[in-house]
Amino acid sequence: MYLWLKSLHIISMVTWFAGLFYLPRLFVYHAQSADELSIERFKVMERKLYRGITTPGGVLTLIFGASMIWMLGYENFCAAHWLHYKLLLVAVLVVYHVYLGRLVGVFAQDSNSRSHVFYRWLNEFPVLILVGAVVLAVIKP
Repeated sequence: MYLWLKSLHIISMVTWFAGLFYLPRLFVYHAQSADELSIERFKVMERKLYRGITTPGGVLTLIFGASMIWMLGYENFCAAHWLHYKLLLVAVLVVYHVYLGRLVGVFAQDSNSRSHVFYRWLNEFPVLILVGAVVLAVIKP
């Protein structure tokens, strides 16, 4: 059962990260758009990506990850210091996810005041979290 949970955790994590990588890229294009048709199209794409793919992927990642931790038991959890650091990265990623959701709302209300350059940099942040989480999960330092 543990390996099934681990497989589902990885699949949902890939889905979550796909959304976290693509949503800021949509913000880049949205921030550069001037015509109404493109702006409205980006609003729909952002909303559907956030609500229909990114958020479910994140929720399932957390559920399957928590299930694996529960299966390991309290003593094993306490001894797995690498996991504590990974969970810290996951918490940061959840905050990033919520922030992206807030930005979806900002764009939906036509209230964006940032340039496409800001969103290009924002797009790089989840890469750092992904590298850290994968290294911790595989190497378990």
